[in-house]
Amino acid sequence: MGTLRLTADREGERADSFLARAVPELTRSAAQKLLERGAAGSKGKKLRKNDRLAAGQEVEVELPSPEPVEILPQNIPLDVAYEDGDVIVVNKPVGLVVHPAPGHPDGTLVNALLYHCGDSLSGINGELRPGIVHRIDRDTSGLIIAAKNDKAHLALAAQLQDHSLARTYEAVAAGGFREDSGTVDAPIGRHPVDRKKMAVDRRNGREAVTHWSVLARYSGYTHVECRLETGRTHQIRVHLASIGHPLLGDTVYGARKPCPGLAGQCLHARRLRFVHPSSGEAVELECPLPPWFQQVLKTLEKQR
Repeated sequence: MGTLRLTADREGERADSFLARAVPELTRSAAQKLLERGAAGSKGKKLRKNDRLAAGQEVEVELPSPEPVEILPQNIPLDVAYEDGDVIVVNKPVGLVVHPAPGHPDGTLVNALLYHCGDSLSGINGELRPGIVHRIDRDTSGLIIAAKNDKAHLALAAQLQDHSLARTYEAVAAGGFREDSGTVDAPIGRHPVDRKKMAVDRRNGREAVTHWSVLARYSGYTHVECRLETGRTHQIRVHLASIGHPLLGDTVYGARKPCPGLAGQCLHARRLRFVHPSSGEAVELECPLPPWFQQVLKTLEKQR
């Protein structure tokens, strides 16, 4: 995969801990194995896993090429919101990863789709992501669309580019919004230090636009609707955090302490609108808020 150059940002942090935090593909144990093989160094010397780094210290790590992953169909139940010969739309539950990756080869939405759809998934995104047109985070629930053939995939990908494939989310965010609606127009890129995170990056980031509107106000929290104009990784989470309103339960961009009763951020892909790749007709789908989200709103209502 090549050489990655990193800069330590925490005084006294162990080398294995820093690598696992800074490189999204690495677990702590994988980082330790790389260090044991002598694949990471600093100041001309090989690093050991328990070496302590100084803030600002430059680290170079040689990442191996990913090992091939064999994807197997798995009989994982799917909540299908829409399906025909061209597309399938699934209401994804919290906790389900969208596609396999090294270290996470199964138990994903792709494994479930291969079982459900057989060989009828597009191959444009490669063998790790058959049919996947866009993705949503593991701990985000809601509607996600997959293509059953390459023609449908190309049509849907074009709609993502021209924003005619519309995705609307609902979320609970911290704090009270001054306005009833607004837009965050701020480029997003990989965090300069913590490579598992994204951040607003006005110099090197990619265009990212999120439109938000208030649905309900509670004590210390706000129920909002977010419409994506672009689809960057963690976009809603990063954008709302950047204006001082991180999502409830988001331990990456908000409070470090998990929220009782939530597996992660309080975020649900509620509505999806697209132009059907064969008929040209507009298709609009909506899925209800899941019970855990409804419970959050009930709890906030009681605290008013």
